[in-house]
Amino acid sequence: MKTRLSLLVLLCVSLFITSCSNDDDNNPTPTPPMEKNIVELALDTPELSTLVAALSRADGDLVNVLSGNGPFTVLAPTNAAFSAFLADNGFSSLDQVPTDVLSQILLNHVIMSDVTSSDLIAAGSGYAKGSATGAGDQNISIFFDTTNGVRFNNAASVSTADIDASNGTIHIINGVLGLPDIVDHAIANPSFTSLVTALGAADGDLVNVLKGAGPFTVLAPDNDAFATFLDGTALGDVNTAVLSQILLNHVIIGSTVTSSFLVDAGSGYTNTAATGAGGNPMSLYFNTSSGVTFNGISTVFEADIVGTNGIIHAVETVIGIPTVVTFAAADPNFSTLVTALTDLTPGTDFAAILSRTEGSNADGINPNFTVFAPTNDAFDALESVPGEAVLTQVLLHHVIGEANVTSSMLNNPGDTTAATLQGDNMTITLPGAGDNIANITDGSGASDIGIIAVDVQAGNGVIHVINKVMIPNL
Repeated sequence: MKTRLSLLVLLCVSLFITSCSNDDDNNPTPTPPMEKNIVELALDTPELSTLVAALSRADGDLVNVLSGNGPFTVLAPTNAAFSAFLADNGFSSLDQVPTDVLSQILLNHVIMSDVTSSDLIAAGSGYAKGSATGAGDQNISIFFDTTNGVRFNNAASVSTADIDASNGTIHIINGVLGLPDIVDHAIANPSFTSLVTALGAADGDLVNVLKGAGPFTVLAPDNDAFATFLDGTALGDVNTAVLSQILLNHVIIGSTVTSSFLVDAGSGYTNTAATGAGGNPMSLYFNTSSGVTFNGISTVFEADIVGTNGIIHAVETVIGIPTVVTFAAADPNFSTLVTALTDLTPGTDFAAILSRTEGSNADGINPNFTVFAPTNDAFDALESVPGEAVLTQVLLHHVIGEANVTSSMLNNPGDTTAATLQGDNMTITLPGAGDNIANITDGSGASDIGIIAVDVQAGNGVIHVINKVMIPNL
């Protein structure tokens, strides 16, 4: 009896153990589901079926790209958004869109980082870099603004935000982002409404000009810059021809000038689309010692806004038409010259004289001016700076009045002689000796003065840089 009871107990224990073991097999510890990548999530979302089809059709194997590690932020247009885009651009179906164009349009919806809606809202507005390629092989910029929902390029709003994927984030949007040119960028950003209005009002059909092939580099003053520039004057009261020249003075044609290029260069001159005396391209001075500043007055606050046909740098000040004084004051290489023209010669208001833009002045000193500007090193080489009376004559000896003499107007080879405002002649000889572009013989007979840079064009004259101070025959 005792033995049978023991066997019965053992049998019950065995059944209990087996039952527990079977329960463990039937109810294992659940494994968290694997998070899907961006493409897999798009495949699972019916309203993104056209996007999936477009990714499959486009050049560049975009399905595999967006299945990669990332992180990516994808602005995903809905089926309805694609339908509107196709209709607006004259395509009856997705198959009619060239595959290379389709690829660039899709890449313009991809940001190569993980950007959430909270990131965008915290920033308020600004620019992100898409993955499409624009001017200068730079990535095209995407403008975002969160003042009324989250909008991109002022063309599409987020309808569903922050869909988490294993390799990034999806934001579903209600429009397809086309490939913006620089005018499109200006129109999209509410900070540039005054600029857009000015482009439309100026002579020369500048809106269509800047929608051309380019490339263009545009220094874009914001609304505050225009308000300061106009100082209460209505834009409609500004002469349209003058307005056109001012705006063109913010445009560099033929190159995509990035902020990194400017920083690497440090400082220097380039030409704008505005014209100075004789129809010569206007010069523009840049300096990057403290930010990126143009003509000593306007600093970049938003750099490298890239479009299909150029690049925009937003600037805080409208850059007016420069005078020869503008460049002398802006370029630190001329700081001693500026001191000589102002502090050391108070009896002659050289700054006002060389800022003149109109003729028929009572003293007979009229633009256009050709100024031979000694560098700081040139002044340092003097044994001493003469007193005001002599210094005044010395400075006048560096200026030719009523003539915009560019390097192309000089006899080459040969001599060119001209009278200075001081009264003595100077003679320019081409070619120059050694590293000099040309040599100058001054009024005193010294002939070792070198022209080392030429044709800094202002609105009222031109500057050539020299490495020694010229002395008249005193």
